[in-house]
Amino acid sequence: MSNSSKDPVSAHTTSASTPLRDPTTYITGHNTEDATAVYHSVKPADWQPIKDTNYFNVSFTTSSMPVSMDNDVDIKQHEQVMAAGTLGLVRPNGTVCRTVDFAPNGEALMHRTKSLDYGIVIEGEIELHLDSGEVRTLKRGDVAVQRATMHAWKNASPTEWARMVFVLQDSQPLKVGDKVLGEDLGHAKGVIPDSGNDK
Repeated sequence: MSNSSKDPVSAHTTSASTPLRDPTTYITGHNTEDATAVYHSVKPADWQPIKDTNYFNVSFTTSSMPVSMDNDVDIKQHEQVMAAGTLGLVRPNGTVCRTVDFAPNGEALMHRTKSLDYGIVIEGEIELHLDSGEVRTLKRGDVAVQRATMHAWKNASPTEWARMVFVLQDSQPLKVGDKVLGEDLGHAKGVIPDSGNDK
């Protein structure tokens, strides 16, 4: 790659209707002449609605672990995944970095992914509901380590928006007792594409 920065990903077409600042993704790379670090691309958020009240933006995906970055193959794979429009919540054999904005009283359906996820609260407060009935409130800066569990998120504030950043990484099948736990999208099945990592 040359010294010049480029933006191979088209500009965002959807703006989240939230008072929160639009995030920008800065992707770095290397000058092929002397291997110095350069900015490969700068991408504005590309928001997609969830239930008309919540919004998500995918910053980056990878398609292998460990990831290969030779000749920017990881960036090319990410662009192909996003252009195909079939990305589920998890990328098989890879990772997904996703920002989710929750409207006041906004919630996500109870679901499970076959993945190990890090969820970081960036703005506001979010309730994490488990299918056991347990609930915890996560505040700004708190981190949830989600280990293939049935869960739902809820912004309990009637007035304030909340934002989380998630990094989801594909996992081996999880066996608990005699049960093998796979992806369960609940009522969102058929609305959200299957991740395709249960096969």
